[in-house]
Amino acid sequence: MAAITGLIRVMERAARKAGGRLRRDFGEVEHLQVSRKGPADFVSKADMRAERTLYDELLAARPGWGFLMEEAGEIEGEEGQPRWIIDPLDGTSNFLHGIPHFAISIAVQEPKLDGSGWGDVTAAVIYQPITDETFWAEKSRGAWLHDGRLRVSSRSRPSDALIATGIPFQGAGNPAEWAKIYGAIGPEVAGIRRFGAASLDLAWVAAGRFDGFWESSLKPWDTAAGCLLVREAGGFVSDYRGRSQPIHTDQVLAANDGLHSRLHKLLAGALK
Repeated sequence: MAAITGLIRVMERAARKAGGRLRRDFGEVEHLQVSRKGPADFVSKADMRAERTLYDELLAARPGWGFLMEEAGEIEGEEGQPRWIIDPLDGTSNFLHGIPHFAISIAVQEPKLDGSGWGDVTAAVIYQPITDETFWAEKSRGAWLHDGRLRVSSRSRPSDALIATGIPFQGAGNPAEWAKIYGAIGPEVAGIRRFGAASLDLAWVAAGRFDGFWESSLKPWDTAAGCLLVREAGGFVSDYRGRSQPIHTDQVLAANDGLHSRLHKLLAGALK
């Protein structure tokens, strides 16, 4: 097992503190006061409390770092310092409907050396409060579930593969594009799953539970940690054109190398 660094311990401690509160709120989900942020996009008091807990814990541990958060937006840190990318509750709709599939996602992104923007994601933690699973990774140090090394699956044939996706919903995504991709991939694979939390979908690809994943119209806090996990578990993450970036949002395709090329061929053919 790789030694857990101080940075990962800071991230896991913050996630577990926020996750404990989410577990308690999940038990009382019917009593939560919920407000609308947009079409089918709900924000709960639990979501806001979790984000505040993460912010307070991480700020105390690394005072000069910046933040990019789902609810509070961007908070600049000191020049030349990394930033935290945080989703305090990925799977909000699952949470509010009493479905125990949601996660806290935390990533560290480094500034580019030339000061022209943001570069690589170097650390990641995805924590599932209900199952008490901590997926974590650091650049060049592998991906892990607690103290067990993660590897993407070795399945290379689409006919053996279980693939995850995110389906467009009210006010989000491109249904026509998704339908074309599904029409190409669906008949070729062993199964398609839509569980409603992109960070966990990517973590499960890293763990070999899913063999691949595609989705579009995501945000940096949905994918920053998960993209690093997949890569450090030996997988490949790209956009729909096959290009690799530190964080994928508009288009994400993740799988092991062999299966990724086959899925990409099906996907690209569908979008011609």
